[in-house]
Amino acid sequence: MRIERLVVPAPGRTDFTNNVWLVGDDAEVVVVDAAHDGDAIADAVGDRRVVATLVTHGHWDHVGAAPRLRARTHAPVLLHAADRTLWHESLVDAPDGELTDGLRLAVAGGEVEVRHTPGHTPGSCVVVAWPEGGEGDGEEQRGAARPLAVMTGDTLFHGGPGATRWPYSSFEGIVASIRERLLVLPPETPVHTGHGEDTTIGAEAADVAAWLARGW
Repeated sequence: MRIERLVVPAPGRTDFTNNVWLVGDDAEVVVVDAAHDGDAIADAVGDRRVVATLVTHGHWDHVGAAPRLRARTHAPVLLHAADRTLWHESLVDAPDGELTDGLRLAVAGGEVEVRHTPGHTPGSCVVVAWPEGGEGDGEEQRGAARPLAVMTGDTLFHGGPGATRWPYSSFEGIVASIRERLLVLPPETPVHTGHGEDTTIGAEAADVAAWLARGW
């Protein structure tokens, strides 16, 4: 199992990009987020089978390519039910299914695990990639393997939590989600974010007090 990053610019906005993540191998992948350009994502997938596209939350820049990506890959697009309203602010059609806390999908000899992390949006989720022989269960990681990485969407970035400026967002909620669902992973776990550069669980855990002091 490996993880590939595709940086996709918004139409006409080379200064605004999203990270799309492909988790898998030469035969099959899971796509994490459907940003901006479905053809670019499908081209990066190539002839591999797409198990599913997991959309970390319903904001326009993470869902906009979903219809085209679905048409190209014939794979279901999954979104947490709490973000359906946000999805429909951008798209007329509907997701093909729901992300639920604890959902696991097999891919490339390992699996991806969905964790619900509300705060940025009500339905925000992260995706933990477990290689062959390891899996996650709440605060404990069973088996010999450790997580390959976690894809955090807009829940956690290099430098702290995602934005919580909307009425449906919650700073207290996002901090609780990060503490309870992310910081329980091993400190060396790579964090692959929805925008910008990578970080690690340990690097971000060291700054929680600073987030609380600044209030964002």
